[in-house]
Amino acid sequence: MKIKIGKYDSAARVVPVTFTEGELIHERSVNACHADDGSYDAAATKDRVADVARGVAVKMGLGLLENPSPDIKDEEPAAGSAA
Repeated sequence: MKIKIGKYDSAARVVPVTFTEGELIHERSVNACHADDGSYDAAATKDRVADVARGVAVKMGLGLLENPSPDIKDEEPAAGSAA
């Protein structure tokens, strides 16, 4: 599995992560780890992402995570329709 960790978001205290296995792509935020002084701990966060990746791999293997269908798009509701 390929794992890409994005830039730390200090406001949300998370990192965006993309997990890729073959053609399957799963994106989610993972809670970041912090040192005792409150600073972002990149090494500990990388370890946490690895833990999350193990769960993602199991879900992918069971078919519980799928890529969104290419025909599903964010569409504006028609004028006069309920949102």
